[in-house]
Amino acid sequence: MLFILSPAKALDFETPPTTALATQPLFVDLAAELIAILRQQSPQEVAALMDLSDALAQLNVARYQAWQPEFGPHNSKQAILAFNGDVYEGLDARSLGADDLDWLQRHVCILSGLYGVLRPLDWMQPYRLEMGTRLTTPRGRNLYQFWGARIAEYLSQRAGEDDGIVVNLASEEYFKAVDPKALHARVVSCVFEERRGSGYKVISFLAKRARGLMTRWATLHRAADVEALKGFDSEGYRFAHEVSTPERLVFRRDARA
Repeated sequence: MLFILSPAKALDFETPPTTALATQPLFVDLAAELIAILRQQSPQEVAALMDLSDALAQLNVARYQAWQPEFGPHNSKQAILAFNGDVYEGLDARSLGADDLDWLQRHVCILSGLYGVLRPLDWMQPYRLEMGTRLTTPRGRNLYQFWGARIAEYLSQRAGEDDGIVVNLASEEYFKAVDPKALHARVVSCVFEERRGSGYKVISFLAKRARGLMTRWATLHRAADVEALKGFDSEGYRFAHEVSTPERLVFRRDARA
């Protein structure tokens, strides 16, 4: 199985990495194309394009200017350790050993507006470019058009090397970048719900953390098939078979653990 995650807005480039293992990102030439376009934007234009504060816009303009097509420990950090949002707090890759990181590298892909697809140990320089950004490029009016079928083709290749199953743990914004016509794989989505009153609903930040928890659980248990995923039980979640389908696995909990 190939697990698909979204990136995070929050980054941590201050904490030293817990491993020296690293790989080069896959689509550096395409990322460089985007950086060249972003470097033409003023801080005011970046703020308007991405709905950022002036301070965040200036920070990211500086990041675009500093970005280089060469990656290494002098300017980069492994993606799985650099992202620092709810998903990655649930995953807690910093506490994983070398064998676990190797499993993640072979079974997880992180979608990215700038990098397209990142493997967990791929070097990554700091950036802000959400997949939903309406950045006009020679390839189209937004990043979905820029990436086209490339992401789906790569995921198809990776999934085909295993059992042909993609486990979607990404947000809707990011998974839209995976062209369904070009994705030759079975997609299984995981949904995480909380009890609220007499029913259950998805709570965004809790669902994000749960996606990271699921990825960590799958790593530690070396989950080999969809049936194994139904055993996920971190922080009080349980598989809800009565509302699940073969392509949509629902996990619920009655109270926040």
